[in-house]
Amino acid sequence: MARTPGQEAARRDPDWEGVRLHVVSGKGGTGKTTLAAALALALAAEGRRTLLIEVEGRQGIAELFGISALPYEERRIASVSRAQLGLPGTAAAGGEVFALAIDTEQALLEYLEMFYKLGRAGKALQKVGFVDFATTIAPGVRDVLLTGKACEAARRKGTDGRRAYDAVVMDAPPTGRLTRFLNVNSEVAGLARIGPIHTQAQAVMRVLKSPETAVHLVTLLEEMPVQETVDGFAELREAALPVGGVMVNMVRPPVLDAAAVAAVDGDHREQVALALGEAGLGGRSRRAETVRAAVDPLIDPLLDQAREHAERVELEREQRADLQQLKLPTYELPLLGEGVDLGGLYRLAGELKRQGAA
Repeated sequence: MARTPGQEAARRDPDWEGVRLHVVSGKGGTGKTTLAAALALALAAEGRRTLLIEVEGRQGIAELFGISALPYEERRIASVSRAQLGLPGTAAAGGEVFALAIDTEQALLEYLEMFYKLGRAGKALQKVGFVDFATTIAPGVRDVLLTGKACEAARRKGTDGRRAYDAVVMDAPPTGRLTRFLNVNSEVAGLARIGPIHTQAQAVMRVLKSPETAVHLVTLLEEMPVQETVDGFAELREAALPVGGVMVNMVRPPVLDAAAVAAVDGDHREQVALALGEAGLGGRSRRAETVRAAVDPLIDPLLDQAREHAERVELEREQRADLQQLKLPTYELPLLGEGVDLGGLYRLAGELKRQGAA
């Protein structure tokens, strides 16, 4: 059942208790990076530590939080509390969000040093372009490096035996490439059947296919994004990867009630003219001719907008019905007319928290 923007709820258990690695994907343009960041904030709001990981090299996280480009290191980028998300409840210690923009080149050098102890030789390989060559001819290796870094962070423990992070959120590639990106075991099968790469891929798949992982897809209430979401979940299930929830982004509030939408195809010119006149659009004059001359140019544009709105409402109703067929937890996030600044990001995090996504 979809939970709608602004829906107040009592403090409740999240839908994904026990999940440590949240993979967020979606069709390009749906706002997946924005909602990945919002989810990381929501997960940290109860005094927890979360890590937000970017794998596509776009520095989208830095842009969202208004900070300089992220280096290849885990860095604290935000603090968050329930109060900052506009949530009720007793005051509790705030949480922290860290971020990591994974650099494929640096990750491969780190991998070579870890398994092969190449040291300076690894840097020499970097200079002659071996890193780009290796990840180009063997893209499966690149995916192992990227997913492996996220899985390692999700399982990492400190010297005290506690998890380094309570949750890790990965801003993953778009849905069209997602299953191949996550299914690293099959990607590297033709490259290495034994050895460190094979062992690393198997370790990654153990995490990705465990109950500690959930793959969430972001969509809009539009035909193409919804169809890609439906297809994406089907591919995830076929690959035995754990499906998460549906995040419906940029949901616009209803302007007309159900009765108005149903009546929009009728002839309502006279009723609209009367309503505009009663609203004072004829100025101070109460003469019928003067009022009508003032409101007539507005009637057709208003009726056209009403019809367009009714068509959009019907389209969104159909797309919601398709998403409901997935029978997955669904969260609806409002369209922020002013764009998503830092305040808007915290607002979206609050919505995800209210609706049980975190």
